[in-house]
Amino acid sequence: MAARYYCVDSESGDHVDDPSEDALFDLIGELNDSDNTFAVIQPDEDDPAWFASVAVLDEGGYEIVLRDSTRREHEVTTETDIGGIANNLIIWLAGRDFPGRPARQTGTF
Repeated sequence: MAARYYCVDSESGDHVDDPSEDALFDLIGELNDSDNTFAVIQPDEDDPAWFASVAVLDEGGYEIVLRDSTRREHEVTTETDIGGIANNLIIWLAGRDFPGRPARQTGTF
């Protein structure tokens, strides 16, 4: 079964559909500077409108890229705390648009 919302793929070939914060923590913790240097999270569809990536930096830590072309968002940060990265990713992912999910309320009642 395909991912309902998004999936994460690492350079080493690990693939997780709709990963939890714990799954992201584990995948990021498994990244290294030789053969598993990055992971990408994106909708499981052709030509996705957004993605997030985490890559190992040569000097230590991680580079996080958050890109959403529909909202004109592009943010690049560095971080060393894997738990913080996983938490921030889950929060960012919760704000993305997914097919079949009700639209967000933009007005007031």
